[in-house]
Amino acid sequence: MTARSKLVKTPTDIHDVFVLESKVFGDDRGWFTESFNATDFASAIEYDYQFVQDNHSFSRQWTLRGLHYQIKKTQGKLVRVVAGSVFDVAVDVRTQSPTYGKWVGVELSAENHRQLWIPAGLAHGFLVLTPSAEFLYKTTDYYDPTSEVCLAWNDPSVGIRWPLPEGVSPNMNAKDLAGLSWDQAPKF
Repeated sequence: MTARSKLVKTPTDIHDVFVLESKVFGDDRGWFTESFNATDFASAIEYDYQFVQDNHSFSRQWTLRGLHYQIKKTQGKLVRVVAGSVFDVAVDVRTQSPTYGKWVGVELSAENHRQLWIPAGLAHGFLVLTPSAEFLYKTTDYYDPTSEVCLAWNDPSVGIRWPLPEGVSPNMNAKDLAGLSWDQAPKF
């Protein structure tokens, strides 16, 4: 936590992807946290992003959504979970990045109050770990179905280690099941 920011910023193994944690104030009544403050976010990330869209999804256990990104109207995403728990993943598809081709996975839950900042140029997805989860995310540009890309969740070139129990297949929609291989997927 910097003197200017109320957020604790923890770097991940991917350049410019950060876990963000705000102070949680609790007592016998419950708890309170400031889930978003534009000034504190800009101070922590060291750039003043403008968010234009908020999304909220509900998913059942072992649902896997992703790995999504947009070639045009690229989206930075600030993601968090308000009910349940997910394994959240970002994959760097920026060819000029020092972490190009790497992935990072972080558990986000209603209990840990963590958020993940994923800048534009990364594929993103998550796996629901609890009986259900509600997932919220802010985006820096609008959804554009004409430029959306889905990277295959299980591409061996990327090698994501999803925490699926042995014998359990993820619950996925047809679009995500048809994700492109690493070699086929367009990059930045």
